[in-house]
Amino acid sequence: MKKQGEIIQQLSKKQLTFHLYFTQVLLLTIACVLGLFLFDTTSEFWDQIRFSPAIFTVGMTSGLLIVLIDMLLMKVLPAKYYDDGGVNAQIFTNRSMGEIALLAMFISVSEEVLFRGVLQFHFGLIISSIIFALIHFRYWAHWFLIINIVLLSFWIGFIYEFTDNLLVTIIMHFVIDFLLGLHMRKNGRQRSKEGMSHE
Repeated sequence: MKKQGEIIQQLSKKQLTFHLYFTQVLLLTIACVLGLFLFDTTSEFWDQIRFSPAIFTVGMTSGLLIVLIDMLLMKVLPAKYYDDGGVNAQIFTNRSMGEIALLAMFISVSEEVLFRGVLQFHFGLIISSIIFALIHFRYWAHWFLIINIVLLSFWIGFIYEFTDNLLVTIIMHFVIDFLLGLHMRKNGRQRSKEGMSHE
């Protein structure tokens, strides 16, 4: 995890942004290719996306609840429990609110389409949730982060099963990534200021 953090520290903002979006485009491409083979008709996929009150009552509420729990745990647990080698700080510190929103939206769409809209639809909650946790490999080096991502994966999968609406989990995923991204941006900038004041 530290090695990955060191590699990311060496990337410019432009290079890091390219890698982030490239990864998400890759996931979306995999989703499209798998979808061509797994769905009998395109409507079978699109029927999962519906505008309904659940987008707000379930999606946004669940996203906010996850963020509140995470921020509470960040306050009460030792900092090392959330140490990902400085990766999140590098990703979010020097981005505007709009850049974080765009990145969060792209990630939430690509990951939810693949993991819920394609994999969970065809192979079920357990398999899709395990694969979701596995691709977030930068969290594997710490037991708490592994538990965190596995529980999150199963919770998002459960929300998808409960609502049968992909748009609900996309909004939920967006709320989590966007708000935590803003929180990490704030913390990263605060640490930078503290570092400069000690020089």
